[in-house]
Amino acid sequence: MKDQFVVPARLKRTSFVLMGIGLLTLLIGLFAFHGEHGSTRFWAGLLQNSTFFLLIVLASTFFIGATTLAHGGWQIGFRRVPEAISMAVPYLGAVLFVILMLIVFLEKEHIYHWINAHHVAEDPILSWKSAFLNKGMFTGFAAVTIGAWILFTIKLRRMSIEEDGWDLSPATGRRIIWRNTVMCGGFIVIYALSVGSTTPWLWLMSIDAHWYSTMYSWYTFASTWVSGLALITLFVVYLKRNGYLPMVNEEHLHDLGKFCFAFSIFWTYLWFSQYMLIWYANMPEEIVYFKPRVWGEWRPIFFLNLLINFITPLLYLMKRDTKRNYSSMVFISIVIIAGHWMDFWQMVGPGTYKELVFPWYELGLGVGFVGLIILLVANQLTKAALVPKNHPYLKESIVHHT
Repeated sequence: MKDQFVVPARLKRTSFVLMGIGLLTLLIGLFAFHGEHGSTRFWAGLLQNSTFFLLIVLASTFFIGATTLAHGGWQIGFRRVPEAISMAVPYLGAVLFVILMLIVFLEKEHIYHWINAHHVAEDPILSWKSAFLNKGMFTGFAAVTIGAWILFTIKLRRMSIEEDGWDLSPATGRRIIWRNTVMCGGFIVIYALSVGSTTPWLWLMSIDAHWYSTMYSWYTFASTWVSGLALITLFVVYLKRNGYLPMVNEEHLHDLGKFCFAFSIFWTYLWFSQYMLIWYANMPEEIVYFKPRVWGEWRPIFFLNLLINFITPLLYLMKRDTKRNYSSMVFISIVIIAGHWMDFWQMVGPGTYKELVFPWYELGLGVGFVGLIILLVANQLTKAALVPKNHPYLKESIVHHT
């Protein structure tokens, strides 16, 4: 049984090429974008990509936490995959924190209008929101939130690797389950209070500081959660095709496919509910967000978003055989990640550089982040056995069937 991953030279080269494209794009953007408008697009692209890719690798930590609290055993056979993905959180978290701080303290007010004290003083709405939309609160919350994500992610990974050296007695099994349940419970609380609540408000929704939606955080969560499931699927299939994870079979892939199917529908429910409630009320302070997206030049992207992120997964994953086919799952996983990347693009772009342009800069940065994630995850997969041998639920994963 191939239980110790070795990074293939081809995979490493691919990651470096993708990272090189991202770095080259960043440099071109740095010198090609001039003036206020160019500077706004430069920072908006960085904000969009760093936030999106951090939240989809963080979704792997959430996957571990949610399945642990549910006492799920089906995923134990490939648990080391989301563990490895989650260990990209410290690196991408540091990248996002630096970008956020540069935007705030270099006073890029066309990203966050509330940075400009003069605008805040003359604007009753921004003045009222200044109690939480200010540099100090923004910095402190970003530091505490990202720091908590990193600490919980590292702790869960270390606990899992440490348990490989324990015995298989019933008492040890109960100890493993108990301490994982406690730690995952703590993380889920932090995750709910950040990703499910305040983080999207501060980092993304405050781009359109006059507008607000109580569903915005759930919408952001759904987008990054289904993308995170697709990312886990891609790495599971890659390892299977290279002779690893012998205990994982089409039943496990089927379940990952069902998750992608279900949460694509959940994302659509939130997409429609947020839009429908604002359209129905027709209040000026609310429809301002949708005017450029639904009735302006971003209209094609807005509805293409629905086609890619709802219609395609719905029709494609509805069939049982599709969810059990490796090539089919690779294709739809890539479509899901690309579609929700586009979703983040239309969440950030209309509120910053306004007009619809071909996203060569944003795409180039996204390719760079993909390369970085591949390199980080591949290196983490080499750090421990690919199967947590002493986990008390491992047998349930081995005999799993849908």
